[in-house]
Amino acid sequence: MTGDRRLGTADRPSLPSAIVFDSPFVHAMTNEKWKMTNGKFVLQSSLSHGLPPLAALLILLCSITSFAQEKKCTLKLADLPASPELFGFQLGMTTEQAKSRVPQLKFGRVDSFGVSKTSINPDFDPRIDKASLNGVRTVSLDFLDGRLTSLWFGYDSTFKWATVPDFVSGISQSLHLPDAWRPWKIRGQQLSCADFEMTVIIVAEGPSFRINDQAAEGTIAARRAAKEEQNSAAEAAAAEIIADKQTRVYYLDGCLPAQEIKEADRVAFNSKGEAEKAGYKLAKSCQ
Repeated sequence: MTGDRRLGTADRPSLPSAIVFDSPFVHAMTNEKWKMTNGKFVLQSSLSHGLPPLAALLILLCSITSFAQEKKCTLKLADLPASPELFGFQLGMTTEQAKSRVPQLKFGRVDSFGVSKTSINPDFDPRIDKASLNGVRTVSLDFLDGRLTSLWFGYDSTFKWATVPDFVSGISQSLHLPDAWRPWKIRGQQLSCADFEMTVIIVAEGPSFRINDQAAEGTIAARRAAKEEQNSAAEAAAAEIIADKQTRVYYLDGCLPAQEIKEADRVAFNSKGEAEKAGYKLAKSCQ
């Protein structure tokens, strides 16, 4: 016996009896497949080009790397062409341009973050020209600072791309998108690119398609965070405990001294405990 120990049957991890790695590129070059059998990789090959196994393995690794690199989307919104499936809408258009496309659009109020939202339902609004939105059940639009940043289409069951795979294939051709979609939620697909994101899913027996401006989403998130920080600071300031250096007493919020404390004698604490630890007592008028 040497220093090594060979694993017995009971010691070996449970592995599938066979896993085959087969790339169209590798197959075209070498007619080879790598197969895992009993925990070992085995090369099955006709070696039609006379390549040794190591060379075939290198080709396999290169093809896998190339495949992984192709699964990224580096497109930006500015790269997207107009698409008939978006019916004249596109991210970045102004509220005026959107209203020019559908005059019946009514915009909601703009919130404190610069966001406004609206939607139309061609199926239920007789004022809207259904022929110009054929196959569309609902359109929802989100605006940031007056520009369209999120666009959602709910298509009905008569739309030409009735399934998620068909829609992904069709919209990819229409918008010149790379094959970088990944599974999303239940039977949906999602594509994340440089500054936008798309999702496709089936809703109410028809495809649902959404495209979001990710840079705008980041702007909204930053504004929300800044607002929360501002509110927290305001709350902290409002809860500030004021004390008088001369009388050595402190006053709670909503309980003010009879006379305004001179600026030179004014001191602030963040809590009752902090004030009492510094030797101050609660004013009798606050008890």
